[in-house]
Amino acid sequence: MDIYEEVVRLRRLGQKCALATIVQVNGSIPSYESAKLLVREDGSMIGTIGGGCVEAEVWNAAREVMQEERARHMNFSLGQDAAYDNGLICGGQLSVFVEPVVPQPRAFIFGAGHISKSISKVATMAGFATVVVDNREAFANRERFPEADEIYAEEYEEVFPKLPIRDTSYLIIVTRGHRDDMRVLRWAVGTNAKYIAMIGSKRKVIGVVKELEKEGFPRSAFERTFAPMGLEIGAITPEEIAISVVGEMIAMRRAPESDWRRLAKSIFATVESRAVLK
Repeated sequence: MDIYEEVVRLRRLGQKCALATIVQVNGSIPSYESAKLLVREDGSMIGTIGGGCVEAEVWNAAREVMQEERARHMNFSLGQDAAYDNGLICGGQLSVFVEPVVPQPRAFIFGAGHISKSISKVATMAGFATVVVDNREAFANRERFPEADEIYAEEYEEVFPKLPIRDTSYLIIVTRGHRDDMRVLRWAVGTNAKYIAMIGSKRKVIGVVKELEKEGFPRSAFERTFAPMGLEIGAITPEEIAISVVGEMIAMRRAPESDWRRLAKSIFATVESRAVLK
């Protein structure tokens, strides 16, 4: 199996992987400069950088690199003692570069109104592939969203099973009304999407959550929800709102996981504490 073809295949499937390459060699090693090892999300591998303890350490690092989405340089010295213990009678040194290969993040936009139109354009410019979903063919069409990767003009519940939601997915809920927002949020909180955002005032957001709590959803199900969505930049127009939302998406994309989990929870807590609902 060709490593490069496998990288392309995994990206198309929306799966992460890590590619380790020997970038420098001094002396004798059991492999060669430019040798590669590809580690998939499930831990399986193709290729090799020589086996032994070096490959085992690189495999462990590759799993962390995938999780953190940050590259790493690793240096190894195959001294005679270490080489003998691991069956590598060589004694050289090598440097390995381990890089994450992550799929293009996908923004699933529910609703095809004016704000959605702007979000799709800005998100595409920022490197996200966009998918637009709306139950109105007059709105969800290629003429309005020429940049979108996919467009669905169907009922939301019919589309949900077709969407490959992963931990690199971003869900933006901007439908035409309160009830449709609730339909999408009900489904969204059960996914493993990295980012879930919903438009609306603080009062509306808490109202939607309270309705879903009556259906049996625990409050913890909404801790990952950014609502009201977007960074607080005083946005008013659809274009400004799009910039605030995509800015928040970028912050999520680039922040360490520990930071964005805390951020999502704190934002929702702030919304609830400020809402006056009795």
